[in-house]
Amino acid sequence: MVLSRKHDVADDLVQSTCVRALERCAQVADSTGVDRWLFSILHSIWVNELRAQHVRQGQGFVDAGETDAPADTLSFEERHWHTQVMQRVNRLPEAQRNAVFLVYVEGFTYQEAAMTLSVPAGTIMSRLAAARLTLAKDAGAATQPQQGENK
Repeated sequence: MVLSRKHDVADDLVQSTCVRALERCAQVADSTGVDRWLFSILHSIWVNELRAQHVRQGQGFVDAGETDAPADTLSFEERHWHTQVMQRVNRLPEAQRNAVFLVYVEGFTYQEAAMTLSVPAGTIMSRLAAARLTLAKDAGAATQPQQGENK
């Protein structure tokens, strides 16, 4: 969902990942790294799909604002907070969003995320730092009173 922002596309992406993983299961030597291996496959398929989308031009994905809201079991305040956070994260550049997802949501180490995205660990650290800075600025701007408002 973080990559595609659309349920049916995410489902197709997971299905393609499973098919490719089953086709190449002989490549897995150590079962402890299966999650990283699967995310590498998933990311590779996603990047290839994005390249194909650019070639076809005009077939994009939905806006981040159209993603599903959190579960109905949350309070109004929790749903509102969740929606605000997801909107801010979805506005991040894709590279930063992917790093945030792998490290903060999936719990990957910097090195594992770097291996998954085929970038140096320092790049992951830089992307996360930039994402945190952007999110902090967004959060600060959201709590600042607008010009002309009475305090």
